[in-house]
Amino acid sequence: MSEQAIEVEGTVKLVLPGTMFRVVLDNNKHEVLAHICGKMRKRFVRLTAGDRVKMEMSPYDLSKARITWRLR
Repeated sequence: MSEQAIEVEGTVKLVLPGTMFRVVLDNNKHEVLAHICGKMRKRFVRLTAGDRVKMEMSPYDLSKARITWRLR
């Protein structure tokens, strides 16, 4: 039985080295550590502070996330 990923949206607060980011979630102002998914890394998608992003989070660890999409 596989667990479904939780999809949330947020805003990039801080850009860290190694394609890591501090992201503030929209729903409850919770802050998570996020990294870029492989497809975004392959296509050289650049993220800066203030960008809105869509992320996937595991139900087991709600402090980490994977950025899957950059919103406009």
